[in-house]
Amino acid sequence: MLKEVTVTRYITPLREGGSLPGLVEADDRGTYVIKFTGAGQGRKTLVAEVVAGELARRLGFRVPRLLTLDLDPDLGLGEPDERVQGLLRSSGGTNLGMGFLSGALGFDPLAFPVSPEEAGRIVWFDALVNNVDRSWRNPNLLWWQREVWLIDHGATMIWQHNWPGAEKSADRPYDASDHVLKPFAPDLATAAAELAPRVTEDLLAEVTAEIPDAWLADEPGFDTPDELRRAYARPLLLRAAAVRERITGIEGDK
Repeated sequence: MLKEVTVTRYITPLREGGSLPGLVEADDRGTYVIKFTGAGQGRKTLVAEVVAGELARRLGFRVPRLLTLDLDPDLGLGEPDERVQGLLRSSGGTNLGMGFLSGALGFDPLAFPVSPEEAGRIVWFDALVNNVDRSWRNPNLLWWQREVWLIDHGATMIWQHNWPGAEKSADRPYDASDHVLKPFAPDLATAAAELAPRVTEDLLAEVTAEIPDAWLADEPGFDTPDELRRAYARPLLLRAAAVRERITGIEGDK
């Protein structure tokens, strides 16, 4: 399971995100970005963050450290912003934390170089998890210590909102025509050859084990958290084998 720490101080909201994440300090003296269970997107967004983020880490991508943050809703009593106060008061208990990359810059494709190999790996991964939120409008990439870091995977695995059709979603195409890394001539063939064999049942079981039970409870159609974990893994396992052939919008790729 993800490391658990307790929030000791709410620092400030991060206005960039639609769900209004914030910056907090915790009892391990770390500083983290917090994403709230009480945000409008709900706990399924946090599950997607964990599955996609931890899968990316195990496949060799750079992602901020993920952990859970236990939040006392009384921390919001002194917050002057009513919207932030409401989020804090409605998010008591287990929330998602991400390591804060101090000094990181938002990714600019005109300023930061990315090799075709790295671009291919990221596009392939986004196609695997069906990430609809890595466009040039909103890259959800950071440039930190001269390297690209992947962030914000809440808009992935949209099949979790329709479990009866989840496994069929493995055949769904992925349109990369607006992907922020398209200009870097992504080498998808090399990425698929490297990454697809690594997405195994055992790896996905390891990844889904990181999801807190609290975010899996009371899901209609599932009797136990582990049953739901397996449901998260199955579409990814099916999709990995052939997702390369379902990526569209990258001209000249073979």
